[in-house]
Amino acid sequence: QHLTGTLVLSVFTAVLGFFQYGYSLGVINAPQKVIEAHYGRVLGIVPLDRYATNASGEDGMFLQAGTEGTLPPPTDPATSPHILTMYWSLSVSVFAIGGMVSSFTVGWIGDRLGRVKAMLVVNVLSIAGNLLMGLAKFGPSHILIISGRAITGLYCGLSSGLVPMYVSEVSPTALRGALGTLHQLAIVTGILFSQVLGLDFLLGNDEMWPLLLGLSGVAALLQFFLLLLCPESPRYLYIKLGKVEEAKKNLKRLRGNCDPMKEIEEMEKEKQEAASEKKVSIRQLFTSSKYRQAVIVALMVQISQQFSGINAIFYYSTNIFERAGVDQPVYATIGVGVVNTVFTVISVFLVEKAGRRSLFLAGLMGMLVSAVAMTVGLVLLSQFAWMSYVSMVAIFLFVIFFEVGPGPIPWFIVAELFSQGPRPAAIAVAGFCNWACNFIVGMCFQYIADLCGPYVFAIFAGLLLIFFLFAYFKVPETKGKSFEEIAAVFRRKKLSAKAMTELQDLRRSEEA
Repeated sequence: QHLTGTLVLSVFTAVLGFFQYGYSLGVINAPQKVIEAHYGRVLGIVPLDRYATNASGEDGMFLQAGTEGTLPPPTDPATSPHILTMYWSLSVSVFAIGGMVSSFTVGWIGDRLGRVKAMLVVNVLSIAGNLLMGLAKFGPSHILIISGRAITGLYCGLSSGLVPMYVSEVSPTALRGALGTLHQLAIVTGILFSQVLGLDFLLGNDEMWPLLLGLSGVAALLQFFLLLLCPESPRYLYIKLGKVEEAKKNLKRLRGNCDPMKEIEEMEKEKQEAASEKKVSIRQLFTSSKYRQAVIVALMVQISQQFSGINAIFYYSTNIFERAGVDQPVYATIGVGVVNTVFTVISVFLVEKAGRRSLFLAGLMGMLVSAVAMTVGLVLLSQFAWMSYVSMVAIFLFVIFFEVGPGPIPWFIVAELFSQGPRPAAIAVAGFCNWACNFIVGMCFQYIADLCGPYVFAIFAGLLLIFFLFAYFKVPETKGKSFEEIAAVFRRKKLSAKAMTELQDLRRSEEA
Protein backbone atom coordinates (compact mmCIF):
# COMPACT_ATOMS: atom_id res chain seq x y z
CA GLN A 1 0.00 0.00 0.00
CA HIS A 2 1.50 3.29 -1.11
CA LEU A 3 0.85 6.99 -0.84
CA THR A 4 -1.11 8.64 -3.63
CA GLY A 5 -1.49 12.35 -4.42
CA THR A 6 -5.13 12.33 -3.33
CA LEU A 7 -4.34 10.61 -0.01
CA VAL A 8 -1.52 13.10 0.71
CA LEU A 9 -3.78 16.06 -0.17
CA SER A 10 -6.64 14.70 1.98
CA VAL A 11 -4.47 14.05 5.06
CA PHE A 12 -2.57 17.36 4.69
CA THR A 13 -5.84 19.32 4.37
CA ALA A 14 -7.41 17.58 7.37
CA VAL A 15 -4.41 18.11 9.68
CA LEU A 16 -4.44 21.85 8.96
CA GLY A 17 -7.12 21.79 11.68
CA PHE A 18 -4.47 20.56 14.13
CA PHE A 19 -2.02 23.22 12.87
CA GLN A 20 -4.58 25.84 13.95
CA TYR A 21 -4.96 24.04 17.30
CA GLY A 22 -1.18 24.16 17.87
CA TYR A 23 -0.98 27.80 16.80
CA SER A 24 -3.76 28.75 19.24
CA LEU A 25 -2.00 26.81 22.05
CA GLY A 26 1.34 28.55 21.56
CA VAL A 27 0.39 32.04 20.36
CA ILE A 28 -0.70 33.33 23.77
CA ASN A 29 2.70 32.62 25.43
CA ALA A 30 5.10 35.18 23.86
CA PRO A 31 3.05 38.43 23.75
CA GLN A 32 1.65 38.07 27.30
CA LYS A 33 3.24 41.25 28.72
CA VAL A 34 2.32 43.36 25.65
CA ILE A 35 -1.34 42.28 25.70
CA GLU A 36 -1.60 42.67 29.51
CA ALA A 37 -0.23 46.22 29.17
CA HIS A 38 -2.85 46.93 26.48
CA TYR A 39 -5.63 45.52 28.69
CA GLY A 40 -4.32 47.82 31.44
CA ARG A 41 -4.53 50.88 29.20
CA VAL A 42 -8.07 49.98 28.06
CA LEU A 43 -9.25 49.38 31.64
CA GLY A 44 -7.22 52.21 33.21
CA ILE A 45 -5.15 49.78 35.28
CA VAL A 46 -1.39 49.29 35.56
CA PRO A 47 -0.18 45.65 35.95
CA LEU A 48 0.92 44.40 39.37
CA ASP A 49 4.57 44.22 38.35
CA ARG A 50 4.48 48.01 37.72
CA TYR A 51 4.05 48.81 41.43
CA ALA A 52 6.22 51.79 42.32
CA THR A 53 8.54 51.93 45.31
CA ASN A 54 8.26 55.10 47.34
CA ALA A 55 11.15 57.17 48.70
CA SER A 56 11.35 55.24 51.97
CA GLY A 57 11.79 52.00 49.99
CA GLU A 58 8.44 50.45 50.94
CA ASP A 59 6.97 48.22 48.25
CA GLY A 60 3.29 48.01 47.40
CA MET A 61 2.66 51.53 46.14
CA PHE A 62 0.45 51.53 43.06
CA LEU A 63 0.85 53.82 40.06
CA GLN A 64 -2.55 54.80 38.64
CA ALA A 65 -2.67 54.93 34.84
CA GLY A 66 -1.95 58.41 33.53
CA THR A 67 -0.77 59.87 36.87
CA GLU A 68 2.60 60.87 38.28
CA GLY A 69 4.00 59.82 41.64
CA THR A 70 2.97 56.93 43.85
CA LEU A 71 -0.42 56.08 45.27
CA PRO A 72 -1.62 53.31 47.61
CA PRO A 73 -3.29 50.35 45.86
CA PRO A 74 -6.92 51.17 44.96
CA THR A 75 -9.68 49.79 47.14
CA ASP A 76 -12.18 49.60 44.26
CA PRO A 77 -12.01 46.02 42.90
CA ALA A 78 -13.02 47.27 39.43
CA THR A 79 -9.68 49.12 39.11
CA SER A 80 -7.59 46.53 40.96
CA PRO A 81 -4.58 45.10 39.07
CA HIS A 82 -5.86 41.62 40.06
CA ILE A 83 -8.59 42.19 37.43
CA LEU A 84 -5.80 41.99 34.82
CA THR A 85 -4.70 38.57 36.09
CA MET A 86 -8.31 37.39 35.91
CA TYR A 87 -8.80 38.67 32.34
CA TRP A 88 -5.48 37.20 31.24
CA SER A 89 -6.21 33.76 32.77
CA LEU A 90 -9.57 33.83 31.02
CA SER A 91 -7.94 34.81 27.70
CA VAL A 92 -5.67 31.73 27.97
CA SER A 93 -8.10 29.15 29.34
CA VAL A 94 -11.39 30.06 27.58
CA PHE A 95 -9.88 28.37 24.49
CA ALA A 96 -10.01 25.01 26.33
CA ILE A 97 -13.57 25.70 27.57
CA GLY A 98 -14.65 26.16 23.93
CA GLY A 99 -13.01 22.83 23.08
CA MET A 100 -14.70 21.03 25.99
CA VAL A 101 -18.14 22.29 24.99
CA SER A 102 -17.92 21.45 21.28
CA SER A 103 -16.12 18.08 21.58
CA PHE A 104 -19.41 16.40 22.57
CA THR A 105 -21.04 17.29 19.25
CA VAL A 106 -18.25 15.76 17.11
CA GLY A 107 -19.99 12.40 16.59
CA TRP A 108 -23.33 13.99 15.75
CA ILE A 109 -21.98 16.54 13.24
CA GLY A 110 -19.57 13.99 11.68
CA ASP A 111 -22.38 11.50 11.06
CA ARG A 112 -24.95 14.10 10.04
CA LEU A 113 -22.91 16.04 7.48
CA GLY A 114 -20.17 13.55 6.59
CA ARG A 115 -16.53 14.01 7.52
CA VAL A 116 -15.51 16.47 4.77
CA LYS A 117 -18.62 18.66 4.84
CA ALA A 118 -18.45 18.80 8.65
CA MET A 119 -14.82 20.03 8.51
CA LEU A 120 -15.89 22.62 5.91
CA VAL A 121 -18.76 23.94 8.03
CA VAL A 122 -16.84 24.16 11.34
CA ASN A 123 -14.07 26.16 9.60
CA VAL A 124 -16.46 29.13 9.65
CA LEU A 125 -15.99 29.20 13.45
CA SER A 126 -12.21 29.45 13.07
CA ILE A 127 -12.43 32.27 10.53
CA ALA A 128 -14.91 34.18 12.75
CA GLY A 129 -12.83 33.69 15.93
CA ASN A 130 -9.59 34.79 14.26
CA LEU A 131 -11.32 37.84 12.76
CA LEU A 132 -12.46 38.95 16.23
CA MET A 133 -8.90 38.64 17.60
CA GLY A 134 -7.40 40.38 14.56
CA LEU A 135 -9.72 43.37 15.15
CA ALA A 136 -9.08 43.45 18.93
CA LYS A 137 -7.67 47.00 18.91
CA PHE A 138 -10.87 48.42 17.38
CA GLY A 139 -13.08 47.55 20.34
CA PRO A 140 -12.85 46.48 24.00
CA SER A 141 -9.77 44.31 23.38
CA HIS A 142 -10.25 41.98 26.38
CA ILE A 143 -13.83 41.16 25.32
CA LEU A 144 -12.88 40.62 21.65
CA ILE A 145 -9.89 38.40 22.51
CA ILE A 146 -11.82 36.29 25.04
CA SER A 147 -14.71 35.90 22.55
CA GLY A 148 -12.33 35.10 19.68
CA ARG A 149 -10.42 32.53 21.77
CA ALA A 150 -13.70 30.90 22.86
CA ILE A 151 -14.99 30.61 19.26
CA THR A 152 -11.59 29.32 18.06
CA GLY A 153 -11.75 26.80 20.92
CA LEU A 154 -15.18 25.64 19.69
CA TYR A 155 -13.63 25.08 16.26
CA CYS A 156 -10.58 23.23 17.66
CA GLY A 157 -12.80 20.99 19.83
CA LEU A 158 -14.77 19.90 16.75
CA SER A 159 -11.69 19.68 14.56
CA SER A 160 -9.69 17.58 17.05
CA GLY A 161 -12.46 14.95 16.81
CA LEU A 162 -13.28 15.17 13.09
CA VAL A 163 -9.68 15.10 11.84
CA PRO A 164 -8.58 11.80 13.50
CA MET A 165 -11.91 10.27 12.45
CA TYR A 166 -11.37 11.24 8.80
CA VAL A 167 -7.63 10.43 8.68
CA SER A 168 -8.05 6.98 10.27
CA GLU A 169 -10.88 6.18 7.83
CA VAL A 170 -9.07 7.25 4.61
CA SER A 171 -5.68 5.73 5.60
CA PRO A 172 -4.70 2.19 4.55
CA THR A 173 -4.14 -0.10 7.58
CA ALA A 174 -0.36 -0.27 6.98
CA LEU A 175 -0.02 3.53 7.06
CA ARG A 176 -2.67 4.36 9.65
CA GLY A 177 -0.19 4.89 12.52
CA ALA A 178 2.30 6.96 10.51
CA LEU A 179 -0.44 9.19 9.07
CA GLY A 180 -2.05 9.38 12.52
CA THR A 181 1.13 10.91 14.02
CA LEU A 182 0.83 13.78 11.52
CA HIS A 183 -1.84 15.26 13.84
CA GLN A 184 0.88 15.83 16.42
CA LEU A 185 3.33 17.11 13.79
CA ALA A 186 0.74 19.70 12.72
CA ILE A 187 0.23 20.75 16.37
CA VAL A 188 3.94 21.23 17.10
CA THR A 189 4.47 23.03 13.77
CA GLY A 190 1.63 25.39 14.74
CA ILE A 191 3.21 25.96 18.16
CA LEU A 192 6.63 26.64 16.57
CA PHE A 193 5.16 29.09 14.02
CA SER A 194 3.39 31.00 16.79
CA GLN A 195 6.57 31.13 18.93
CA VAL A 196 8.74 32.46 16.10
CA LEU A 197 6.16 35.00 14.91
CA GLY A 198 5.65 36.04 18.56
CA LEU A 199 9.20 37.45 18.82
CA ASP A 200 8.99 41.15 19.57
CA PHE A 201 10.81 42.24 16.40
CA LEU A 202 8.28 40.27 14.27
CA LEU A 203 4.64 40.32 15.46
CA GLY A 204 4.90 40.08 19.27
CA ASN A 205 4.97 43.85 19.75
CA ASP A 206 2.51 46.58 20.67
CA GLU A 207 1.57 47.36 17.06
CA MET A 208 1.29 43.88 15.54
CA TRP A 209 -0.05 41.54 18.26
CA PRO A 210 -3.69 41.52 16.95
CA LEU A 211 -2.34 40.25 13.60
CA LEU A 212 -0.31 37.59 15.48
CA LEU A 213 -3.43 36.34 17.32
CA GLY A 214 -5.63 36.26 14.20
CA LEU A 215 -3.12 34.81 11.77
CA SER A 216 -4.26 31.17 11.96
CA GLY A 217 -7.36 32.38 10.08
CA VAL A 218 -5.13 32.12 6.96
CA ALA A 219 -4.73 28.35 7.61
CA ALA A 220 -8.53 28.16 8.09
CA LEU A 221 -9.14 29.79 4.68
CA LEU A 222 -6.58 27.49 3.02
CA GLN A 223 -8.22 24.42 4.60
CA PHE A 224 -11.68 25.63 3.53
CA PHE A 225 -10.73 25.76 -0.17
CA LEU A 226 -8.62 22.57 -0.15
CA LEU A 227 -11.46 20.58 1.46
CA LEU A 228 -13.49 21.17 -1.71
CA LEU A 229 -10.95 18.93 -3.52
CA CYS A 230 -10.93 16.10 -0.93
CA PRO A 231 -12.94 12.86 -1.32
CA GLU A 232 -15.40 11.85 1.40
CA SER A 233 -14.34 8.93 3.63
CA PRO A 234 -15.14 5.64 1.77
CA ARG A 235 -15.82 4.03 5.16
CA TYR A 236 -18.45 6.65 5.97
CA LEU A 237 -20.05 6.33 2.50
CA TYR A 238 -20.15 2.51 2.63
CA ILE A 239 -21.03 1.87 6.28
CA LYS A 240 -23.18 4.88 7.18
CA LEU A 241 -24.85 5.73 3.85
CA GLY A 242 -24.67 2.38 2.01
CA LYS A 243 -23.31 4.09 -1.14
CA VAL A 244 -21.24 1.16 -2.41
CA GLU A 245 -20.25 2.53 -5.85
CA GLU A 246 -19.33 5.95 -4.49
CA ALA A 247 -17.24 4.31 -1.75
CA LYS A 248 -15.39 2.21 -4.38
CA LYS A 249 -14.79 5.30 -6.54
CA ASN A 250 -13.35 7.29 -3.62
CA LEU A 251 -11.27 4.29 -2.52
CA LYS A 252 -9.72 4.10 -6.01
CA ARG A 253 -8.98 7.86 -5.87
CA LEU A 254 -7.26 7.40 -2.50
CA ARG A 255 -5.40 4.14 -3.27
CA GLY A 256 -4.50 4.55 -6.96
CA ASN A 257 -4.44 1.32 -8.98
CA CYS A 258 -4.87 -1.01 -5.98
CA ASP A 259 -7.81 -3.43 -6.01
CA PRO A 260 -10.31 -1.99 -3.49
CA MET A 261 -12.10 -5.30 -2.84
CA LYS A 262 -10.03 -6.34 0.20
CA GLU A 263 -10.88 -3.08 1.98
CA ILE A 264 -14.50 -3.27 0.80
CA GLU A 265 -14.73 -6.75 2.39
CA GLU A 266 -13.30 -5.37 5.66
CA MET A 267 -15.86 -2.54 5.54
CA GLU A 268 -18.65 -5.05 4.88
CA LYS A 269 -17.57 -6.99 7.99
CA GLU A 270 -17.51 -3.76 9.96
CA LYS A 271 -20.90 -2.75 8.55
CA GLN A 272 -22.44 -6.06 9.67
CA GLU A 273 -20.80 -5.61 13.08
CA ALA A 274 -22.16 -2.02 13.24
CA ALA A 275 -25.63 -3.22 12.21
CA SER A 276 -25.61 -5.84 14.94
CA GLU A 277 -24.32 -3.46 17.63
CA LYS A 278 -26.26 -0.33 16.53
CA LYS A 279 -25.08 3.23 17.14
CA VAL A 280 -23.81 3.58 20.68
CA SER A 281 -24.69 6.60 22.80
CA ILE A 282 -22.29 8.13 25.31
CA ARG A 283 -24.42 6.73 28.14
CA GLN A 284 -24.29 3.20 26.66
CA LEU A 285 -20.52 3.54 26.24
CA PHE A 286 -20.17 3.83 30.01
CA THR A 287 -22.92 1.43 31.07
CA SER A 288 -22.15 -1.50 28.73
CA SER A 289 -19.49 -3.90 30.03
CA LYS A 290 -18.62 -4.65 26.38
CA TYR A 291 -16.85 -1.28 25.99
CA ARG A 292 -15.62 -0.73 29.53
CA GLN A 293 -11.99 -1.82 29.02
CA ALA A 294 -11.61 0.17 25.80
CA VAL A 295 -13.21 3.31 27.33
CA ILE A 296 -10.90 3.21 30.36
CA VAL A 297 -7.86 2.88 28.04
CA ALA A 298 -9.14 5.70 25.77
CA LEU A 299 -9.64 8.07 28.73
CA MET A 300 -6.37 7.20 30.45
CA VAL A 301 -4.23 7.83 27.35
CA GLN A 302 -5.84 11.30 27.07
CA ILE A 303 -5.32 12.02 30.79
CA SER A 304 -1.70 10.85 30.59
CA GLN A 305 -1.06 13.13 27.58
CA GLN A 306 -2.29 16.26 29.38
CA PHE A 307 -1.26 15.48 32.99
CA SER A 308 2.24 14.42 31.95
CA GLY A 309 3.26 18.07 32.46
CA ILE A 310 3.86 18.90 28.79
CA ASN A 311 1.33 21.75 28.67
CA ALA A 312 2.97 23.28 31.72
CA ILE A 313 6.10 23.52 29.54
CA PHE A 314 4.21 24.82 26.48
CA TYR A 315 2.24 27.46 28.41
CA TYR A 316 4.93 28.56 30.84
CA SER A 317 8.26 27.51 29.25
CA THR A 318 9.63 31.09 29.20
CA ASN A 319 8.89 31.38 32.94
CA ILE A 320 10.48 27.95 33.67
CA PHE A 321 13.65 28.88 31.74
CA GLU A 322 13.85 32.17 33.67
CA ARG A 323 13.72 30.22 36.96
CA ALA A 324 16.42 27.88 35.65
CA GLY A 325 18.67 30.91 35.16
CA VAL A 326 18.62 31.12 31.33
CA ASP A 327 19.66 34.53 29.92
CA GLN A 328 17.39 34.57 26.84
CA PRO A 329 14.37 32.42 27.85
CA VAL A 330 12.33 33.32 24.73
CA TYR A 331 14.97 31.76 22.45
CA ALA A 332 15.22 28.70 24.69
CA THR A 333 11.43 28.33 24.32
CA ILE A 334 11.79 28.45 20.52
CA GLY A 335 14.54 25.82 20.89
CA VAL A 336 11.97 23.59 22.63
CA GLY A 337 9.62 24.19 19.68
CA VAL A 338 12.29 23.14 17.16
CA VAL A 339 13.21 19.97 19.12
CA ASN A 340 9.49 19.25 19.46
CA THR A 341 8.99 19.42 15.69
CA VAL A 342 12.09 17.40 14.75
CA PHE A 343 11.21 14.51 17.07
CA THR A 344 7.59 14.47 15.95
CA VAL A 345 8.90 13.87 12.40
CA ILE A 346 11.05 11.02 13.76
CA SER A 347 8.03 9.50 15.55
CA VAL A 348 6.15 9.38 12.20
CA PHE A 349 8.72 6.80 11.04
CA LEU A 350 9.02 5.05 14.41
CA VAL A 351 5.32 4.40 15.08
CA GLU A 352 4.86 1.76 12.35
CA LYS A 353 8.22 0.09 13.12
CA ALA A 354 8.08 -0.11 16.91
CA GLY A 355 4.32 -0.13 17.45
CA ARG A 356 2.06 2.09 19.54
CA ARG A 357 2.31 0.42 22.93
CA SER A 358 6.12 0.15 23.14
CA LEU A 359 6.59 3.79 22.04
CA PHE A 360 3.97 4.97 24.52
CA LEU A 361 5.73 3.11 27.37
CA ALA A 362 9.20 4.31 26.33
CA GLY A 363 7.95 7.90 26.12
CA LEU A 364 6.34 7.81 29.58
CA MET A 365 9.43 6.29 31.21
CA GLY A 366 11.74 8.84 29.53
CA MET A 367 9.49 11.70 30.69
CA LEU A 368 9.48 10.30 34.22
CA VAL A 369 13.31 10.28 34.38
CA SER A 370 13.44 13.79 32.84
CA ALA A 371 10.90 15.15 35.37
CA VAL A 372 13.03 13.82 38.24
CA ALA A 373 16.18 15.37 36.69
CA MET A 374 14.33 18.69 36.21
CA THR A 375 13.26 18.70 39.86
CA VAL A 376 16.81 17.97 41.06
CA GLY A 377 18.17 20.72 38.77
CA LEU A 378 15.69 23.35 40.02
CA VAL A 379 16.10 22.38 43.72
CA LEU A 380 19.92 22.53 43.68
CA LEU A 381 20.17 25.60 41.42
CA SER A 382 20.86 27.95 44.35
CA GLN A 383 23.81 25.76 45.46
CA PHE A 384 25.32 24.90 42.07
CA ALA A 385 25.04 27.33 39.14
CA TRP A 386 25.70 24.50 36.62
CA MET A 387 22.41 22.89 37.65
CA SER A 388 20.70 25.30 35.22
CA TYR A 389 22.18 23.16 32.40
CA VAL A 390 20.74 20.00 34.03
CA SER A 391 17.29 21.66 34.10
CA MET A 392 17.61 22.79 30.48
CA VAL A 393 18.70 19.38 29.19
CA ALA A 394 15.92 17.75 31.23
CA ILE A 395 13.31 20.07 29.64
CA PHE A 396 14.54 19.21 26.13
CA LEU A 397 14.57 15.45 26.90
CA PHE A 398 11.10 15.73 28.45
CA VAL A 399 9.79 17.20 25.19
CA ILE A 400 11.64 14.60 23.05
CA PHE A 401 10.17 11.65 24.99
CA PHE A 402 6.71 13.23 24.86
CA GLU A 403 6.87 13.35 21.06
CA VAL A 404 8.04 9.73 20.87
CA GLY A 405 4.77 8.37 22.29
CA PRO A 406 2.44 10.19 24.69
CA GLY A 407 2.13 13.15 22.27
CA PRO A 408 0.92 11.64 18.99
CA ILE A 409 -0.53 8.25 20.02
CA PRO A 410 -3.60 9.33 22.07
CA TRP A 411 -4.96 11.31 19.09
CA PHE A 412 -5.37 8.30 16.80
CA ILE A 413 -5.42 5.26 19.11
CA VAL A 414 -8.99 6.10 20.24
CA ALA A 415 -10.24 5.83 16.65
CA GLU A 416 -8.39 2.47 16.43
CA LEU A 417 -9.81 1.05 19.68
CA PHE A 418 -13.47 1.27 18.61
CA SER A 419 -15.44 -0.01 15.63
CA GLN A 420 -17.95 2.08 13.65
CA GLY A 421 -20.86 1.85 16.15
CA PRO A 422 -19.24 3.26 19.28
CA ARG A 423 -16.44 5.25 17.55
CA PRO A 424 -18.16 8.70 17.32
CA ALA A 425 -19.27 8.57 20.98
CA ALA A 426 -15.81 7.37 22.10
CA ILE A 427 -14.02 10.15 20.18
CA ALA A 428 -16.39 12.74 21.70
CA VAL A 429 -15.78 11.49 25.26
CA ALA A 430 -12.00 11.21 24.74
CA GLY A 431 -11.93 14.70 23.21
CA PHE A 432 -13.86 16.17 26.14
CA CYS A 433 -11.51 14.44 28.59
CA ASN A 434 -8.43 15.80 26.75
CA TRP A 435 -9.79 19.37 26.72
CA ALA A 436 -10.91 19.24 30.35
CA CYS A 437 -7.44 18.10 31.46
CA ASN A 438 -5.87 20.79 29.24
CA PHE A 439 -8.04 23.42 30.96
CA ILE A 440 -7.19 22.15 34.47
CA VAL A 441 -3.42 22.23 33.75
CA GLY A 442 -3.65 25.67 32.09
CA MET A 443 -5.59 27.18 34.99
CA CYS A 444 -3.87 25.48 37.93
CA PHE A 445 -0.20 25.07 36.99
CA GLN A 446 0.85 28.64 37.87
CA TYR A 447 -0.77 28.39 41.32
CA ILE A 448 0.74 24.93 41.99
CA ALA A 449 4.16 26.14 40.78
CA ASP A 450 3.98 29.10 43.19
CA LEU A 451 2.98 26.75 46.00
CA CYS A 452 5.47 23.94 45.35
CA GLY A 453 8.34 25.98 43.91
CA PRO A 454 11.07 23.79 42.38
CA TYR A 455 9.26 20.60 43.45
CA VAL A 456 6.37 21.13 41.00
CA PHE A 457 7.68 18.58 38.48
CA ALA A 458 7.95 15.94 41.24
CA ILE A 459 4.12 15.88 41.12
CA PHE A 460 4.25 15.16 37.38
CA ALA A 461 6.90 12.46 37.99
CA GLY A 462 4.48 10.70 40.38
CA LEU A 463 1.65 10.92 37.84
CA LEU A 464 3.92 9.62 35.05
CA LEU A 465 4.76 6.54 37.14
CA ILE A 466 1.03 5.80 37.54
CA PHE A 467 0.45 6.27 33.77
CA PHE A 468 3.39 3.99 32.94
CA LEU A 469 2.08 1.17 35.15
CA PHE A 470 -1.42 1.55 33.70
CA ALA A 471 -0.14 1.47 30.09
CA TYR A 472 2.07 -1.55 30.84
CA PHE A 473 -0.84 -3.62 32.12
CA LYS A 474 -3.80 -2.29 30.13
CA VAL A 475 -2.94 -0.68 26.77
CA PRO A 476 -3.04 -3.17 23.86
CA GLU A 477 -0.90 -3.02 20.70
CA THR A 478 -3.00 -1.77 17.75
CA LYS A 479 -0.26 -1.72 15.10
CA GLY A 480 -1.35 -3.39 11.85
CA LYS A 481 -4.55 -4.77 13.40
CA SER A 482 -8.04 -4.35 11.94
CA PHE A 483 -10.76 -2.84 14.17
CA GLU A 484 -12.22 -6.32 14.62
CA GLU A 485 -8.86 -7.77 15.82
CA ILE A 486 -8.44 -4.92 18.33
CA ALA A 487 -11.94 -5.55 19.72
CA ALA A 488 -11.00 -9.25 20.06
CA VAL A 489 -7.97 -8.31 22.24
CA PHE A 490 -10.29 -6.60 24.74
CA ARG A 491 -12.68 -9.55 24.66
CA ARG A 492 -9.78 -11.90 25.50
CA LYS A 493 -8.63 -9.63 28.35
CA LYS A 494 -12.17 -9.50 29.68
CA LEU A 495 -12.54 -13.28 29.46
CA SER A 496 -9.17 -13.93 31.14
CA ALA A 497 -10.10 -11.47 33.93
CA LYS A 498 -13.45 -13.27 34.31
CA ALA A 499 -11.73 -16.68 34.38
CA MET A 500 -9.27 -15.42 37.02
CA THR A 501 -12.17 -14.17 39.20
CA GLU A 502 -13.97 -17.53 38.86
CA LEU A 503 -10.75 -19.38 39.78
CA GLN A 504 -10.31 -17.22 42.90
CA ASP A 505 -13.96 -17.83 43.89
CA LEU A 506 -13.45 -21.57 43.45
CA ARG A 507 -10.31 -21.54 45.64
CA ARG A 508 -12.13 -19.58 48.35
CA SER A 509 -15.04 -22.05 48.35
CA GLU A 510 -12.57 -24.98 48.57
CA GLU A 511 -10.75 -23.36 51.50
CA ALA A 512 -14.09 -22.74 53.23
